[in-house]
Parts: sequence; structure tokens; C-alpha cells
Amino acid sequence: MKQYLPYTLIGIIAIAAVFLVVTASNYHEKTLDERISFRKKDKIPYGTYVAYEGLKHLFPGASISANNQEPGYWDSLSNYDGGQALIIVSPVFYADEFEMKKLIRFAENGNDVFISTAIVSDEAKKIMNCSISYLNMFDFFDSGVEEEDTLRVSLTNPPFRRSYSYVYPGKRLGCHFYKIDSSTTTVLGRGDNGAVNFIHLKAGQGNLYLHLAPMAFSNYFLLSDRNIGYYEDILSIIPQHTKTVVWDEYYLQKKSSSRGRGRDNSKGWLSALFKYDSLKWGLLTAIFALLVYVLLEMRRKQRYIPLITRPRNDSLDFVKTIGRLYYDKGDHKNLCRKMAAYFLEHVRTRYKLSTTVLNEDLIKNLQFKTGADETEIRNIVFFIRDMEGAPVINDHQLIYFHKRLESFYNKI
Repeated sequence: MKQYLPYTLIGIIAIAAVFLVVTASNYHEKTLDERISFRKKDKIPYGTYVAYEGLKHLFPGASISANNQEPGYWDSLSNYDGGQALIIVSPVFYADEFEMKKLIRFAENGNDVFISTAIVSDEAKKIMNCSISYLNMFDFFDSGVEEEDTLRVSLTNPPFRRSYSYVYPGKRLGCHFYKIDSSTTTVLGRGDNGAVNFIHLKAGQGNLYLHLAPMAFSNYFLLSDRNIGYYEDILSIIPQHTKTVVWDEYYLQKKSSSRGRGRDNSKGWLSALFKYDSLKWGLLTAIFALLVYVLLEMRRKQRYIPLITRPRNDSLDFVKTIGRLYYDKGDHKNLCRKMAAYFLEHVRTRYKLSTTVLNEDLIKNLQFKTGADETEIRNIVFFIRDMEGAPVINDHQLIYFHKRLESFYNKI
């Protein structure tokens, strides 16, 4: 457990640091969150939480749901039944020709399609036979910053009962029509300087509405002053007996991949991955686990050192074994011959003396070269010389000879 202690301490310190940072951030002065999301679950100023939740009160008998699928492939809407409504609120409406045909066919079956957006695709403008002015409108996608301006909108009377001018001090993100087909289009609302920004087109048994001030559905706008009345009035054009109302967020997803035309979408895949909470937390957990694994595996590992036994002196064991063999056999004379032969070989090899004749000359020369006691050398030499003439060698003689040799070897 001690080897994991440093990593445990590092983890505790990191958690404490994060806690301190989060705690300290709570003391900072709160600022307005200026992100423009238009998502139904976002309670930030420019989310649409209030608008989506308000549908339950405007259409109490209807089934309320959300959609992320492209037109014609809805989960909660039928392409053939009537009495349904599709509400699209998005900063951009990049519908292609195929999608527009699907939406119009859906409306022709007795349904309502309400679109609130600031930028409309060329295909959609062509089919609805209108032209839109983007004059003085900020470049929403290039700069990512909305000009601080006042949004002012109103509804025409008739068909609406109230013709108030609704204002809020937030981001504008709006434009207006400068050309419409008056023979097929009904004006329902206006913006700054009385410019048309809300129209109605009849499609078979249903209706198609195009509104060019999507910020009017933001939380900030609806909670400002009496602006909730604008929301209630503008959606009152959808029949109250509508059976199904679907809030569409498909074009919130599509805007990052459809606005292209030479623009950089390199971050789109990362946004798509982190869009789903389950997938996002799964990826973050996997990355954290991988990081912990790498940190743990970075530590130095000691290789197992095998137990090495002390080398045995096999030569000594061999000598002892041979000695026991000769001793147990009782052939002391033969053993003495072997000991004598080893001694003479040692004298010849190390001291370069001839051992052919065992006489006084050998004794004196050996004493001179070794410095050993002359009497001791003489006893060894004479024992070897006289050993061959003896019929047997007893135990005492063998021990005597062995001691003389050991004494000689230890002194040189």
C-alpha cells in the first residue's frame, strides 16, 4: 500500500485545489452569460427554457415533445395526419429544397409550421417567394459576438387584438423582409421602423409562418417587462385544439455543418461528441482512467532478484570423498603413495627440483627454496623413501604422514 501513497496524496491535493478554485469563483461578481444557445433546457438569458415550458399552458390538451430529427423523419409527428404543430426556433434556418418540400407537404395535410429565425437559406426564400434584408446585422458566425442593441417587435391588428411594441435591452439578432409576394403572403408583425418581420403563407389545409426575430423567444426577452404577452399572442395563431406540438432543435445542430461555404468546421466533431451527456461523461471517465493508469505505470518497478546460493567447493568435496573411500577400504599404503606422488609433483612443478633421487641434496635444496624447517622436510622425504619397503602402513603412520604434509603446505 505504501507504493500508492504518493499518488493518493496527489489525488487529494488535486481535488482540494479544484474545490478551492470552484469555491473562490463563487465570490466573484456574477456577470451576464451571453452565450446564444436557443436550447429548450438552457435557463441562461439566451436559452429558450421559458418558451418551451410555456407550451404546456398555451396548449393544455396537446402532447408536448422535442425533436432533433430532420423533416419527414420525426418521432412524434405524423407525415399524413392533421392537427399538429412544429415550432422551429433557431438563429439560422438552413433548410435545403428536400427539407422545405417535406415541411410544406406536412403543412398541406392540415398542420402548422412556425419558424423563427434570423438567417434563411436561399432554397427556403425561393420556395416562399420572399427576400430578406440583412443590412446592419452582425455576422453571427464569424465574430460570435452580438452587437448590443434594442430589439423592438410588434404584432399587427388585426388579426391580433393587441398591437403593443415590445422591447428589451438585449441582443437583437433580427432582420426584416424587403420583398414579399402580397398575393400569397399575410403580414403579421413588424420590427424596427415598421419593417415587416413576420409573415403567414397558406399551404393546402395548413399554415406556414416565418418570423425573423428569434430573440423574442429567449428567456431574457420573455422575462422582461410585459413581453410574455408577445409570446402568448404570437403562438395564439396555432389552433388551441392542436393535438401534438413539437419543439424542433434540428436546425440548432445543423447550423454548424451547413453554414460551411469555406468556413472552418474543425471543431464540429468535438461539439457533436460532447453534445450528449452520457457520451461526454463516458469519454471524460475513460480519459481520466487512462491518465491514472499512465501515472501508476510510470513508477519504477524493481525486477525480481532470484536467490543465489553460495557456490560449493566441489574440489574439496571430491577430496573428502576420495579420502573417505581410501580410509574405509583400509589400504593406507596406497593412500600414502597418492599423497607422496602429489607432494613430489608439487616440488617438481613449483620449485623446479628433480625428485628422482630422494637424498640429502633434495632436502637441502628444498629447504633453501621454501624456508621450511629442514627436519620437517627430512621426515617427509625419508617417510616416502622408506614407505615402499614397509609391508603395511598402519593408522598412526598415515596420520603422522598427513600431519607432516599439512604442516609443510601451511608454512610455504
